[in-house]
Amino acid sequence: MKNIDELKRIIEQEENIEDESENEDGEEYSRYDITSYGIDFDVDGLVRRLKKNDIFIPEFQRNYVWKLTEASRFIESLLLGLPVPGIFLAQDQATGRMLVIDGQQRLLSLKYFFLGEFNPISGAKSKRVFRLTKVKRDFEGKTYEELDSRDRINLENAVIHATVVKQESPSNDDTSIYHIFERLNSGGRKLTAQEIRVAVYHGKFIDLLKEINTFEPWRNIFGPVNDRMKDLELILRFLAMNEKYNDYTKPMTEFLTKFCSQNRDLSGEKYEYYKEIFKQTIEKFSTSIDDKLFRPSRALNVALFESCMVGLAKCLTSKRNITNDEIKNSYNSLLESIEFQELISQSTSDVKNLKRRMELAINAFAGE
Repeated sequence: MKNIDELKRIIEQEENIEDESENEDGEEYSRYDITSYGIDFDVDGLVRRLKKNDIFIPEFQRNYVWKLTEASRFIESLLLGLPVPGIFLAQDQATGRMLVIDGQQRLLSLKYFFLGEFNPISGAKSKRVFRLTKVKRDFEGKTYEELDSRDRINLENAVIHATVVKQESPSNDDTSIYHIFERLNSGGRKLTAQEIRVAVYHGKFIDLLKEINTFEPWRNIFGPVNDRMKDLELILRFLAMNEKYNDYTKPMTEFLTKFCSQNRDLSGEKYEYYKEIFKQTIEKFSTSIDDKLFRPSRALNVALFESCMVGLAKCLTSKRNITNDEIKNSYNSLLESIEFQELISQSTSDVKNLKRRMELAINAFAGE
């Protein structure tokens, strides 16, 4: 029943957002020069790198699903010197750290066993000691610390092979790691573009999106937090379009990914500017229009949201005083425009259509 309820919730969330730009099959993407190499890590070295975050497991991938028996059997294989599946890593150009693309369950099992606690949950009152279960008698019921000295050394020296991929060029565009993650991650479900961005470009910009996503007026307009991070992506889309819509090129997914990459470690000044322009714009809309904002139908229309948000944001940054009634009238005039209706419902990611849509919205809120 829980799985059915969860599926219903996901379907409802997807139906609640109208984004025609998601259908971008066959679009042109950048070309990259990628190298890969193999490296053998001893288990002790892997665990140390995990603790130091030199090998990084994306936050949303930390959902540990292995049972104690599965994790125990994996540890047992290493203790017995048996071969185990390799892991797949991608080296981050900006930090030098390695992002785990495939192998997170194995790596977390090792980390937890060395820690002595099985699947630790933050804030939990009780801890489950990681004792090997349903394994050979020599290891049964033992923690890492309780292993015989020889067995512990054998485990620490056991080797796990890793394949590491690294982008060599272009040097000013590291979006290949996004595409590598998209294609090679073997998790239980296909990840959305925004989930991958959050994994690959973890940093100040992602922190900003998460902070903005908690703003009460935004939550009232969008609704509950989206399980697939669509709310985060809409914030990203507004910030990208507000700053660079004149530079927009298809596909939309690539445009947003590059903007996320370029702003990964944005300055404190830019952080505050982005936060304030979103906050001021969404608050203005929230107090001016209280009925089905950005929803010409049941679903939130992404093209309508992005263009109106940019239009009002440009008005606010130009220091023009605009009243709530003027905002409402400008918004309604756009919705009544046949041309604008077509631009928010057909080929919304087309370059010409997008730029024309932005021009109409900017002019509407500028009072022209």
